[in-house]
Amino acid sequence: MQEVDMALQAFTIVTKSPKGQNFQRNSADALDKITLLNFVQGRSPSKWFSLYERAEYQARALSQYPEKYNGDFILVKSRKNLKHLIDSKKVNAKVIGGFLGVEGAHCLEGKLENVQNLYDEGVRMMAPTHFFDNELGGSAHGISGEGLTDFGRAVINEMNLLGMIIDLSHVSPKMIDDILDQSTRPVLVSHTGVRGTKDSPRNLSNAHVKRIAELDGLIGIAFFKGAIDGEIKDIVEAMKYVRDLVGIRHVALGSDFDGAATTPIDVTGLPLIVQELMNQGFTKMEIRAIMGENAKRFLMEQLPSQ
Repeated sequence: MQEVDMALQAFTIVTKSPKGQNFQRNSADALDKITLLNFVQGRSPSKWFSLYERAEYQARALSQYPEKYNGDFILVKSRKNLKHLIDSKKVNAKVIGGFLGVEGAHCLEGKLENVQNLYDEGVRMMAPTHFFDNELGGSAHGISGEGLTDFGRAVINEMNLLGMIIDLSHVSPKMIDDILDQSTRPVLVSHTGVRGTKDSPRNLSNAHVKRIAELDGLIGIAFFKGAIDGEIKDIVEAMKYVRDLVGIRHVALGSDFDGAATTPIDVTGLPLIVQELMNQGFTKMEIRAIMGENAKRFLMEQLPSQ
């Protein structure tokens, strides 16, 4: 991030990952690779069995980064923090920032109060599901295909009240509809593709792209094979598709640079995205919007003030 003068990255917490996970069908009962990871990394037994404690541990790890980077890392939990990051970046190019998200609300362990607890730990974004169904409802890669459960509706309501951003990545189509019907706030999809350029259960339909845009939401185009065909030009073609369908205001970067996915570039390759946007005829204003202005605006509107 410092090498390419990047300002902000979402750091998303994965607390459970089924062995053999795929885009089509995964069981919540499959062997969990994150449990094995906790064994190997020598974490305490509480992390072996509690998904919530795994999330808490990761959130607290990122909270140590400002000290670890001697003040050149800013943890963004509010609009005030984001403005501080922007102002600091103008005078010190080494300053970078991050904000916390969660991939899959199974880490709530069925307890509504854990939404508040995660918020207190600094989490500002959460996806209801990841690769399998959970207490909130169906995953795009699960078995049931169901929408929001009663508990899921309660969680969405609590997230709205707290101002925690709802991330529709990995959510079943029916749950997307249910959330869009219920949410009083704009939503985002942090890392996705679109079925208009890649027909995959991982990707958004035209109807969902339009509904998200109607609520002034944001769609982050992912870089991994499955969301797109695999090349930089495919990333930009998906961005162009969304732009042409609903407008540039709703397009953002959605890399999935979390270490689990294979992408054609790492963060140092972002200038190649800019070059391909130019090659495909995007204007300077549109490129600025995709490369950060849209995300900055969305966060300035959705993060808490303090």
